[in-house]
Amino acid sequence: MPVPRTIGIIAGNGVYPETFIEAARRQAPATRLVVAAFDNETKPELAGRVDALEWFRVGQLGKLIKFFRKEGAGEAVMVGQIAPKNLFDLRPDLRTLLLLARLKERNAETLFGGIAEELAKDGITLLPATTFLDEHLPRPGHVCGPPFTKRQVADAAFGFRIAKATSALDIGQTVVVRHGTVLAVEAFEGTNACIRRGGELGRGKDVLLVKVSKPQQDFRFDVPVIGQHTLETCAEAGVSGIAIEAGRTLMLEQDAIARLCQLHKIGIHAME
Repeated sequence: MPVPRTIGIIAGNGVYPETFIEAARRQAPATRLVVAAFDNETKPELAGRVDALEWFRVGQLGKLIKFFRKEGAGEAVMVGQIAPKNLFDLRPDLRTLLLLARLKERNAETLFGGIAEELAKDGITLLPATTFLDEHLPRPGHVCGPPFTKRQVADAAFGFRIAKATSALDIGQTVVVRHGTVLAVEAFEGTNACIRRGGELGRGKDVLLVKVSKPQQDFRFDVPVIGQHTLETCAEAGVSGIAIEAGRTLMLEQDAIARLCQLHKIGIHAME
């Protein structure tokens, strides 16, 4: 009998892992899905929806690779974030220590790129994190909520240029703007903290969130994402519009986002 395709899922927090699992089950029902879950991050209920699941601490790369090899996974995918506080509580195993020692710079791109190289050494190909998720990548134009005004389209274009520049410098991929002025730029604090800071400075008037991909984005492990929590944070901060990059930003929980956009009168527009 032919060996079934097996994909190892490196599952962080949020709804991203379950969204990937649902899409994979619909599009590739014969594929085995095995999950590397992380303490205090991954949802435990994923165990009932996949073929195998094992728990790890952040930093147990050697153990994770052994699990994937035992399950016959020739491919892997990274879906969901790991909270920064858990990255700072890193207790690396020997394989992770050797990886860290080779890195001249320690940022998300070099770290996850190193993990991809370690997986490849054991015959495991890291897939794009958008695999099976094309329907969650909005096309150009109006997405949901109130359509953008001319003023918002102009601010979106301005914010797009700024966010592309900051992301190229590895600072952050999100900015908050108002009437041609940058109110906040995302850094290590994350998107939601950036939204709150920008909303406070804009005092809830014509505030726009802009989120883009890096010029050289590696979609195997770093995909711009907006979800329900993003919308809730925008509503609390008084943000009236969200501009994303068409075809390169994942929109998770689409039905919930559409409802929240109508409720809070927040428009989403996808930019090319």
